[in-house]
This record gives sequence, C-alpha cells and structure tokens, in this order.
Amino acid sequence: MIFINNNNGLTLVLYYYTMIKRILIINVVLSSLLGAQSLTMQESIDKALSNHPDIKSFELKIYKSKKSYRSAFSDYMPQITAQANYNPTETFVFPSNGSFQTIDDDAWGAGVSLKQMIWDFKKTSSKVEATQLDEDISTLSLKEAQALLVNKVKSLYMQMILQEEAIKVRKKDLEAKEAFYEQAEALVQQGLKTNADASRFLSSVYAAKDDLAIAYSLYEKAKVSLSLYMGENIEDDVELENELIKRNYKVENRLEKEVINNNYQLQIENQNIYKNILLHKSAKASHYGSIDAYASYNHLDTLNSYDSTLVGLTLTIPLYSGGRVSAQEQEAQISTQIAKEAQASKVLNLKEELSGLVIDIKRFDNTIAAKQAQINSANETKKVLEARYKEGLTTYIEVLDAVSVVLNAELGLLQTYYSKSLAINQIEYLKGNM
Repeated sequence: MIFINNNNGLTLVLYYYTMIKRILIINVVLSSLLGAQSLTMQESIDKALSNHPDIKSFELKIYKSKKSYRSAFSDYMPQITAQANYNPTETFVFPSNGSFQTIDDDAWGAGVSLKQMIWDFKKTSSKVEATQLDEDISTLSLKEAQALLVNKVKSLYMQMILQEEAIKVRKKDLEAKEAFYEQAEALVQQGLKTNADASRFLSSVYAAKDDLAIAYSLYEKAKVSLSLYMGENIEDDVELENELIKRNYKVENRLEKEVINNNYQLQIENQNIYKNILLHKSAKASHYGSIDAYASYNHLDTLNSYDSTLVGLTLTIPLYSGGRVSAQEQEAQISTQIAKEAQASKVLNLKEELSGLVIDIKRFDNTIAAKQAQINSANETKKVLEARYKEGLTTYIEVLDAVSVVLNAELGLLQTYYSKSLAINQIEYLKGNM
C-alpha cells in the first residue's frame, strides 16, 4: 500500500484512481496485441507446402526414382549366384569290358558362379543415364507441384482480401441506405415525402443486407479452402496483407525468355527428350550383344568326388528374337519424336498464355485508372443529389442510382485489382517462382 502525506483525502483517492486507470489501459492494449491474429501470404504458402498431401506424394516419387536408379546401376556390379542340388537316385553310365554298365546311386553338388559385364556397347550406361533422368524429372515434377500449389494458395489469399474489402464496401453501402431510409421516414412524418420513398429505401436496405451476407459467405468459403490447404484453422479476426491486392507489375522485355528458360513443365519436356534419346541408344545397342567375364567353382560328389572350376569370357550376340529388339528400338525412336513435338507444343502454349496475361495486365491498369476516376465523379454526383433530395428537387430513384454507381465502381475497382493480381501470380507460376 502507498501512503501520501497529505491532509486532503481527495488527493489520495485521485492518485489511486489514476493508477488503476493506467493499469486498465495497459491491460486493454496488451490484450488487443496478444489477441490480434495476423496471417501473411508467405506463412500461408509455407504451411501449405509443409502439409499438403500432393507435395508429400511427389517427394515419395523422388525416393522411388532413386531406388530405380540404384536398381539400374546394379547391372554394372558383379552378379554372384550360389547353387546346390541333391539327387537321391541318379543313373550313371560307365564302360566295363567293352560294354557300358549302369549303376544307380545318390549324388549332390554345390557351387558358386560370378558374372561381370565388361562391355555391352553402352546399352547399360544409356539405361542408367535414362534412369538418372527419371530422378531429375521427379524433382522437377515436385517443383512444378509446389509452384502450382503456391499459385492456388495465392489465389485463395487474394480472394479473402477481395471479399474482406468487399465487405467493408457493402457495410458502408448498407449504412448509407439505412441512413436514407431513416431520413425518408422522418420526411414522411413531416409530410414532405410519400410512403413510396420510405418503402423504396427500405427495399434497398434489405438488398444491401443480402449482398453483405453474400460477401461474408464468399469470404468464409475462401477462408475454409485456404485452411484446408494450410492444414490448420484460420481465426475469424485474422489480419491479412490487404495491400498485396494492389500490386504493381512491370512487364520486362526478357519476360518471355525467362518463362521459356525457367518453366518447370518445359524443363520436364526437355528431360523427357533426353531420356528417350538414351533409351533409343540402349535399345539400339541391344543388337550387338555383350561381352561378359564368367567364373565358377563347383564341388560334385557322385561316384567320385571332385572340384570343378571355370574362368573365361563369353560373347553373346542376338541373331534372331522375333523382331522384338528392332521393335523396341523403333518404339524408343518414335517416343523421342513424340517428346520433341510435345516440347514444341508446350512452348507455343506458353507463349500464347503469356502474351494473353501481359495484354490483360495492361488492360487492367487502364480499367483501374478509369474506375478510380469514376468513383471520384460518382461521389461528387451523389453528394449533389443527396442535397437536392433533401430540398425536394430530385427523386429517391436518382439518389439510389447515384449510390448504385458509386457501389458498382468501388466493387469493380476491387475486382479489377483482384483479376490483375491473379494474372501476376500466373506469370510468376509460369516463371517457376514460388
């Protein structure tokens, strides 16, 4: 307890009142700071990339590709096998006094053999390199999936911003129409307006409430979708980076080259071409066979017990396989041509999409300037008509029309900002940015 040496008891009371007031203010500020929830776009992206099952699926595909590469690379390694056999009864033939005699006896044998590929005209090396490209393709597919997911998350985040701003506009519109309705009611009671004025303004209030409810529902839908992508709930009072919807974007001359060089889908097509070229080389090398080193050791226990060893080289040349080898070679060659055509088609599609997005962004910039000028003009007109309505110089229809023009211009401006941000995000996606 704090004591104050003062004969006036009022001073002590005021002192305690001031201290309590300060403490309450500090508590309110701290509560508001602790309770404020903020969510940046980057946080949304990071959480989606960490939790979305599609990303985990592509990560597993990379791991699978690594195992496939290891399997193909094993053809370089020595192939060692062991075998054993036992026959309870086996017939043996041996010469005796100028004729052949037979005897039945048991027999068993055991041994180990080694085979090492020495040269197969790059059949195995081409196949191994093609398998290595499968791992690269899986890695690029993961990056493509991540970029696509990032683009989707950005779209949902921007949708939340759009609807949050739309809710603010709808609230202002509702407040204005409720004020018009109250004003009309007062003028009706004064005998200056008819019930038709009040009824029409009341109808506009109901319509504004319905539009506001729709904006709320669209906001909630976007929030739920983004929550599912992130893998966690988003608070109702979340604070977003609303300024992101008004991004500026400068179209550079090297944009098309950037997209062609960095687009993940195009990089995947390039790798598919190289992969099919290598598979064609491998299939072509199958015509020439292979040279292998071979060694074996066996112990046989039949009528006699002895060891058998073998060390040497083998040359295997396929002479006829029913056309299978030739068909595989032609199939690989056709696959290479298909991959090249797919790449050319993808380049055309990217150029077409990119040029359309650039045109749209330029159009959106012009629309934004026009909408801003329209809003300024419509607000001035609305003020004049509101004043004229109070004086009985204009009708409620003209007032509502003016309010509608302002509302539509503001919502149209927001929608244009949103559409422009989607176009920018799509360009970033095509460039492989995340």
